[in-house]
Amino acid sequence: MAGAADCLFCKIASGAIPATVTKRADGMLAFRDINPQAPVHVLVIPTAHMASLNDAKDDALLGRLLAFAREVAAAEGLAADGYRVVVNTNANGGQTVFHLHLHVLGGRALRWPPG
Repeated sequence: MAGAADCLFCKIASGAIPATVTKRADGMLAFRDINPQAPVHVLVIPTAHMASLNDAKDDALLGRLLAFAREVAAAEGLAADGYRVVVNTNANGGQTVFHLHLHVLGGRALRWPPG
């Protein structure tokens, strides 16, 4: 697992690594996934490092992240037809970048179960 110093998403948040940013707000960032799994696939992160949902201790921050994801979905034109917000946690949950992030997916009908 990466620490904050070598975390890919921390580097994106700081601007050290470029990304297609779609929205920025106080302590939060949204950017396009480089390996999209749907026509719209945006990642939402807190700019402060926390490895996973298990490490998130600020319930208010979690609420703000979810509200921010909703705003991103609306800005992407997904609100009316629907979208999915996913949080993968740790290896068995499918997390590959160990910085808490939400996937906002939409632009097509999404199937269940996802994986």
